[in-house]
Amino acid sequence: MLIHPWDAPRDDAEWQQWLTGRDFGQLAVNGPEGEPPFVQPLHFAYDPARGEAVTHLARPNPVLAAVRADPRVLLSVVDDYAFVPGAWKTEPGVPAEHGVATSFYAAVQLRCTAHVVEDGQEAAELLARQVEHFQGAGSYAPISPDDGPFARLLPGIRLLRLDVTGVRAKFKYAGKNTPAVQERIAEGLAERGAPLDGAARGHLLRRGDGAA
Repeated sequence: MLIHPWDAPRDDAEWQQWLTGRDFGQLAVNGPEGEPPFVQPLHFAYDPARGEAVTHLARPNPVLAAVRADPRVLLSVVDDYAFVPGAWKTEPGVPAEHGVATSFYAAVQLRCTAHVVEDGQEAAELLARQVEHFQGAGSYAPISPDDGPFARLLPGIRLLRLDVTGVRAKFKYAGKNTPAVQERIAEGLAERGAPLDGAARGHLLRRGDGAA
């Protein structure tokens, strides 16, 4: 992922706050020699204090064998994207048809070392952490490898603990453009009102030099 200086996060807090509000992405794992990577869409729970994410897969999933062969993985999250027509990007006095279209998006890529958890008790604890993230404390029965409603289900899945070793983040929202162009794009997004236009406009206003 190419990250120009004007698209880079201003500090770690920017990407961490954005990522904390998201819990679905794609896990990229190196495939066998001569084959493309495995890319697995999945829910995850990211814990910035621990510097790790937790997720799980069905035991037959071929991604698990790939992880065991090479635990270097990438968890990719992309959101708040919008298509920006070329006419919105032209400078004052330039014909609209001369404008160059672009894409807006926010993206965080976590480079991780993946651990397939085989121990039943540790798996139960990690699964409880993930379920609590999505459902809240007290909304599910105790998760134990020995008894309870989930005991017979745990052997059918494998928990993955993803230790974060590096981060690449990008907020591509007209950071290189002039205030006049930023303002025109903000107006266009507000008028069009597509599902993610509001979120994209929010990033533009927050990061921009002149949009209002």
